Amino acid sequence: MTALLDLSGLTKTYPGVVANDGVSFSIAAGEIHALLGENGAGKSTLVKMIYGLVSPDSGTMRLSGASYTPQDPRAARASGVAMVFQHFSLFEALSVAENVGLGMENPPKLRDLSQRIREVSEAYGLPLDPARRVGDLSAGERQRVEIVRCLLQDPRLLIMDEPTSVLTPQEVDILFTTLRQLAKEGTAILYISHKLEEIRTLCDAATILRGGKVVGDCNPREVSAAELAERMVGTALVAPKASKALTGEEILRVEALSLPPASQFGTPLRDISLSLRAGEVLGIGGVAGNGQDELLGALSGERVSAAQCVFLEGQDVSRLGPRARRKAGLLAAPEERLGHAAAPDMSLTENAAMTAAARKGLLWRGFVDWAGAKGFAQDVIAAFDVRTPGPGVAARALSGGNLQKFVIGREVLQDPKVLVVNQPTWGVDASAAAAIRQALLDLAADGAGVIVISQDLDELLEISDRFAALNEGRLGAPVPTADLTIEQIGLMLGGAHDMERVHV
Repeated sequence: MTALLDLSGLTKTYPGVVANDGVSFSIAAGEIHALLGENGAGKSTLVKMIYGLVSPDSGTMRLSGASYTPQDPRAARASGVAMVFQHFSLFEALSVAENVGLGMENPPKLRDLSQRIREVSEAYGLPLDPARRVGDLSAGERQRVEIVRCLLQDPRLLIMDEPTSVLTPQEVDILFTTLRQLAKEGTAILYISHKLEEIRTLCDAATILRGGKVVGDCNPREVSAAELAERMVGTALVAPKASKALTGEEILRVEALSLPPASQFGTPLRDISLSLRAGEVLGIGGVAGNGQDELLGALSGERVSAAQCVFLEGQDVSRLGPRARRKAGLLAAPEERLGHAAAPDMSLTENAAMTAAARKGLLWRGFVDWAGAKGFAQDVIAAFDVRTPGPGVAARALSGGNLQKFVIGREVLQDPKVLVVNQPTWGVDASAAAAIRQALLDLAADGAGVIVISQDLDELLEISDRFAALNEGRLGAPVPTADLTIEQIGLMLGGAHDMERVHV
């Protein structure tokens, strides 16, 4: 196959870090090529160079045989390179067509653009109504907007970063059909994902990065997911394993919790009830935008209810805020790492002090015990293998996966009675994901109750004792995960809470 994009010796350094070190590989026209590597391996920096967001310090890129040196994303798009980012860049108050038009250099009239969106979206099996407001779309539909916006550029190379993180299994199947159609038409696809079974199913070839260097390539269909993971991290992986005693008494109870949406495009919580026992992991799944953030906020105390509806060890905590609930033993780790779970410009020590002050005794007569806070941050770094020069580093300086390990570790090491986590392994590599899942299982084995809110269905099946689906702010009745398959969970996420329907 003829190389569409050829990278030779690409190197990019930042102060104290070599992000990419002499990276060389090729992507052929019509090829779906996976880019694999653990967090911090250099994947993000590499695709930023391809897309014109940063410039390499040395090395060359060639596109269709010609020198390729994009100075910015506009130049990359003009050359036929498009990218669908992990985080959507859409304006919720605008329509689909208006959002698509904002991403075009010379957009046509809105009526003509709307017609083109209908034609392209239907041709690739991603139907969209160009008049609908983005704030009313599901996560899967929003991703369709991003993809169709790229397809209108007639790209020769499409870069996709974690494209299935917010999709149900049924939506993943639709996306893969679309990508295979694009590849058949000659479009090259550079595909980044930590879901290795997806890589094996979809991709024709894979390049593996470790420490900023290419350490190998392979046909992913010819190797196992475990082997791919081991090549990424350089060591054998140990799958998470529960060593659980019998579950104990009820530790958390929620009764008929209802709350209005926190924002115009939020999701109301509708009559949510659940029970959690000590030593149990309750998995809650839902497609993005169905009330996950709202549920975590209601459990953590960020949003309180006037009604008596949240009980910790039998005590009503419905009116208590986050600090009081933390002190009582109900801790939470939200999905958004930077800005919600951690203050970007504060050091790891300062971030540790903010959430662990009460449970770690870091405050005395209004003064912070900074030595104690630093020691606790160091404990988290060591216990969860957070790759950082030290606790004085700002949170924003860490890679996404390493910051996630710090956030989860910070909560786990506070010995919570109940821990609620939203997307605990989102965007982290296989090794880090296994470590985080094991930590949650160990926490439950020590007698804590754990609620895992996740869009990773494999994760929920792996570590949860029971599963409940969250759909449009309503929580279905929990069922034992031992009785479920991925396909059944996918149906439940779509609103099929009736188990007779699910088991058909």
